[in-house]
Amino acid sequence: MAPLALLVRETHDEMDRLRGRLETLVPAYEAGAAHLERNGSGRAKLELVTDLGAVRALIAELVAGCERELLASQPGGGRPVETLEEAIGRDESLLARGVRMRTIYQHTARYSRPTAAYVERVTALGAQVRTLGDALMRMLVFDGHTGLMAVPDRSGAALVVREPAVVHFMTSAFERCWVEAEPFPTTVGPDAARSLSDELRQTIVRLLAEGLEDKVIARRLGMSERTCQRHIAEIMRAVGAKSRFQAGYLLSSAAAPAVSGDEAPS
Repeated sequence: MAPLALLVRETHDEMDRLRGRLETLVPAYEAGAAHLERNGSGRAKLELVTDLGAVRALIAELVAGCERELLASQPGGGRPVETLEEAIGRDESLLARGVRMRTIYQHTARYSRPTAAYVERVTALGAQVRTLGDALMRMLVFDGHTGLMAVPDRSGAALVVREPAVVHFMTSAFERCWVEAEPFPTTVGPDAARSLSDELRQTIVRLLAEGLEDKVIARRLGMSERTCQRHIAEIMRAVGAKSRFQAGYLLSSAAAPAVSGDEAPS
């Protein structure tokens, strides 16, 4: 595995571990938020916001107060039209103030016309947008001191992070993904579409070899389960597999490095 690809893979693993650690803090927060450590302004360093309207209002407040840079990681493929309509005015105002804005989507977002139109508008104002194939952690980081993170299995909820060490980790994880990500083209020609499709299939092959289920792979790549299953069927035909299990075994065996006699463990 190439060093950069390995670095991104390790970052994904670190992000999964961070999500797990933060999830364990949610029940403690709900049981007694008063016991959370407070910062100098009296605000909790970890704050769970469960109401979607309150989350949106908080994002609007943080965007309005952002002075230097906004980092956004948005997995799940193309974004809903209503979400883009809500975001465009807010983001244009942010960019007009000279605030730097960098966003990472998944590759599948390139196939979404509304998302591509949004990207074209914000990049014209100086925003930078890139895409990455594998799973991203849904998060926002404002000026390097306040982060918002989606809460698994709690739609519309967000965890507000003001703990400097955790925000620093979120920023570092974003930067590692940013290095690996590719610029978001507002138009996708035939050659680019084929290249993107090949890369998506390579990622599916890797996830199949890891033994993940179709729905998990689809969610990680930001595509529908039906589209994912179509790709998997084509991969199975290519390797001569009669089942998903056999395909995963064959792909895992092919990916395993050969061990010579000199390298055999004692």
